[in-house]
Amino acid sequence: MKRTQILIVVAAIALVAVLFFLPKVVVDNDDQDNLAGNQTTAAVPEGHSEDDGHNHGAAEEGPAVDAHRTATPEQLMALTTARAKYNKATDEQARSRVAVELGEAYANAAKYDSAGYYYEVAAKARGGEKSFKRAGDAYYEAFTFAATQERASELGTKARSMYEQVLKNNPSDHDAKTNVAMTYIATSNPMQGITMLREVLTSDPNNQKALFNLGILSIQSNQFDKAVGHFQKLVAVNPEHVEGTFYLGVALAETGQNEEAKELFNKVKGMSTDPALNSSADEYLARLQ
Repeated sequence: MKRTQILIVVAAIALVAVLFFLPKVVVDNDDQDNLAGNQTTAAVPEGHSEDDGHNHGAAEEGPAVDAHRTATPEQLMALTTARAKYNKATDEQARSRVAVELGEAYANAAKYDSAGYYYEVAAKARGGEKSFKRAGDAYYEAFTFAATQERASELGTKARSMYEQVLKNNPSDHDAKTNVAMTYIATSNPMQGITMLREVLTSDPNNQKALFNLGILSIQSNQFDKAVGHFQKLVAVNPEHVEGTFYLGVALAETGQNEEAKELFNKVKGMSTDPALNSSADEYLARLQ
């Protein structure tokens, strides 16, 4: 299968959109310097807010509607109410408390960059590992939906700055470290991200998030044999990991193991209730007939 077809499948099941920006990183331990800088632009809009009263940059436009057009009336009402309370807050303590509420309202409406902004306001005012982790998670979510390389870089930097506060106090937070690693993959120093993912697996060999991301990076760089290894380990750790099962099928198909791949795609259809993922599995099954 061509690399472009793989990327279409990735987009279809709404996984990490920032993969469209990733360089072809060779993740072999013996060949860390073999990096290619080819990048492809995605047409997936980010979770971005246009009217929250601060400057995140221009909202992205694309074939899909943005978060403002898909938010429910209840979510928009919650945003309006929380913004009004935030604007009326007269002291820093009250404002930081309402900032959390406003961040939650934005997150519920899938406006993750704005959620990150207000969570960051609260974290800087109140401190605490959980507060910075919440802000980092929101910025990271926005990062994964960034529609341009520039925006991915901006949001990745914001996410890292929040996670650094978490890791300063809790270096063993593998979830934060894995997310930091993935933001580095989209920079000019992708091997820093690869190294961090390996460090996570050294500490926690069964870490599902690190295994999944290394498998995805292997597929993205056409290292399908390595992807097979990562995804086989992942589904051994968690047999119910639907996306891991799907991508193991992809990797097996790309290495010529068609019968094994077909079994996995059929298994995915029995595991998943996601129409887009099931449709992608059907497309692969049709190609493998």
